[in-house]
Amino acid sequence: MHPLPLTPRASLQDWLAHIERLHAQPIELGLDRVRAVQRALGVGQGVPVITVGGTNGKGSTCAMLERILLSAGYRVGLYTSPHLIDYNERVRIDGRPASDEALCGSFAKVEAARGDTPLTYFEFGTLAAWQAFSMAGVEAVILEVGLGGRLDAVNVFDADCAIVTAIDLDHMDYLGETREAIGFEKAGIFRPGRPAIVGDAQPPQSLLDHAGIIGAELQVMGQDFGYMAEQGQWTWWGRRGRRGGLAHPALRGAIQLANACTAIAALEALADRLPVSMQDIRCGLIEVELPGRFQVLPGRPAVVLDVGHNPQAAGVLADNLGGMAFHPETWAVFGMLADKDIAGVIERVKGRVDRWFVATLPGPRGATAEILARILADHGIHVEACFDSPADAYRAAREQSGENDRIVAFGSFLTVAGVLHAIDDERKRHTT
Repeated sequence: MHPLPLTPRASLQDWLAHIERLHAQPIELGLDRVRAVQRALGVGQGVPVITVGGTNGKGSTCAMLERILLSAGYRVGLYTSPHLIDYNERVRIDGRPASDEALCGSFAKVEAARGDTPLTYFEFGTLAAWQAFSMAGVEAVILEVGLGGRLDAVNVFDADCAIVTAIDLDHMDYLGETREAIGFEKAGIFRPGRPAIVGDAQPPQSLLDHAGIIGAELQVMGQDFGYMAEQGQWTWWGRRGRRGGLAHPALRGAIQLANACTAIAALEALADRLPVSMQDIRCGLIEVELPGRFQVLPGRPAVVLDVGHNPQAAGVLADNLGGMAFHPETWAVFGMLADKDIAGVIERVKGRVDRWFVATLPGPRGATAEILARILADHGIHVEACFDSPADAYRAAREQSGENDRIVAFGSFLTVAGVLHAIDDERKRHTT
């Protein structure tokens, strides 16, 4: 059945419901549909574009790039996914989520241009984000790859600088079952004669080979650029020299130095088009914020939110938890999608958790609490309780934990989003 046309007064929620119905599948990789609608839109590409792919670290790297460029005075458009609370988070203009009005106007233009082309939710949103950036007159665009790279919708736009962060096994149903297969897909965002910045010190050979075949200007962490951590500060080095006396990024965790290092390498590669000063970099790193990436909320008990959903990200979470101050007990609010490597995530983080509260995630891909409990039992781990939602699990953890304990909500964007909703509800009750 063809979706009913929307009226000019359609709300953002109306539009989101509409674009969810347009395509039979939530994910269908390929660029032909998006390119056809892109041509029909007729929007040019006149500002520098930085495209960021990778398995882990994409969001943090994008956030640092955005904040540094804003500190330098540029008007910046940033497109990321998924969102935690509101769709508007995906499309940021000048450091703020796009308004409902801007998004609805952009959706309407994409709808008019697509004709009978059945775009997926992500494809439609990608083109609408670009339309919103064009209408706002931004001076730089940062695009985060949704899945893979080569066939991802953002790849219809040519990256002036392409970044690939850490590479690990994830989305294997779509990208392949080995790092080599996945590395090739990630390398698909590279362009001939343009900077290709790799924030993985040991990238797959397939990625290196592809960069060589097409003639991308490849730079690899540890070979062409890198960093040296020092007491209270750090130094970046690269082909154009060194930048010392840098403050540690405001985002928590040792891995953020690698992400910051990668972001600076990209900006150095674009210095002729987007010059930034040392002060811009310092300010950007100090001021950067990104919800859900080892985010430690104020108050007691301590609450840690982490959207990590694969073994590599879980290993980083475990290391970060190990670096925190002592807490008598750690309570996990744990929920994951069924198609993820649940056992691999548990294996990496189990030594940091004392009590497990598991939650069913919404949607057809969400693993039930009972499935999670069985996999935890296979690892010799006792589950305290199963819950219908992350919000319910969080509320129970708050009630049972001591004020000196910590609660760690992790495993999926949906897990963190559910906990944030519960915290917001709690805050509203206390203020009314």
